[in-house]
Amino acid sequence: MTQNRGRSGPIEHGFPHLATVRASITALFRRLSADGIRAYDTSFAPADAAFDAGDDLHLGAQRVAAATVRALRLPDARMVVSFREMEQAATVELAAGPEYFVEVSDRFRTHRRDLAAALAHEVTHVLLHRLDLRFPGTVENEILTDTAAAYLGAGWLLLDAYREDALTHQRFGYLTPEEFGYVLAKRAALFGEDPATWFTSPQAYEAYVRGRALAERDHRRAPLTAAGPLARRRYAKARRAGAGAGAGAGAGPADGSAYRFEQDGSGAGLRVSFPCPVCAQRLRVPVCGRLRARCGLCATVLDCTT
Repeated sequence: MTQNRGRSGPIEHGFPHLATVRASITALFRRLSADGIRAYDTSFAPADAAFDAGDDLHLGAQRVAAATVRALRLPDARMVVSFREMEQAATVELAAGPEYFVEVSDRFRTHRRDLAAALAHEVTHVLLHRLDLRFPGTVENEILTDTAAAYLGAGWLLLDAYREDALTHQRFGYLTPEEFGYVLAKRAALFGEDPATWFTSPQAYEAYVRGRALAERDHRRAPLTAAGPLARRRYAKARRAGAGAGAGAGAGPADGSAYRFEQDGSGAGLRVSFPCPVCAQRLRVPVCGRLRARCGLCATVLDCTT
């Protein structure tokens, strides 16, 4: 968990980790299955994150930790929360369980509104440890953790802890605010929820809107039928180039779009591959006009014009 408080420097924006974020969503579907993902249909309730100055420090921290455990569907895990002076927001000791010891920074004794965000990241570490799901590099693994927290319903707290104004520069996690918005929008589209109503930080809401715009564009990428005229023209140009390529040769558009064409060596004709807009698993379908493709990983049915 990383934190940037005070006026110590700029906060990174944009989508620099997008490839790893998408790979993380795919990995979650592969490890949990489509049905397993859909079991996380209820997000962390804002009321469960409430922790004000009148609450007992340790009892309140344990209450919020228990709510986080329930939200991430770890009923047999118990978080023991303690406070100490530390640079990081929080750390967790990943052991066999069922008890896990979470240390959080002393700053949360007074900045209690953000404690749930810190715990969401650490409890997600426990969940991924239990699932034996990890990426090889440290940064990639932390991006996986943030993505999992957001996609499984607790990570909106991490985005809501983002504040950037004349007096405060603060963010939690390894994702940029816009990347958190992107993942939350992916989840919102899957479950039909609207996390925008939960944000107390105006900057968090703005980042969510920017991330949502990119997530929506994923559903308008050719060869999906919802693609716009410009995307369709680019697709048609790349399709002609693919049709002229030799057997087994791949061809993709020069603008970097995610679809690729290849000739089927068996003589079945041209095929196109593209990422599923829900889980980012690559699909491979024949180029034969209008068709409906079902993603084998997340079971989403997609309307395509190939």
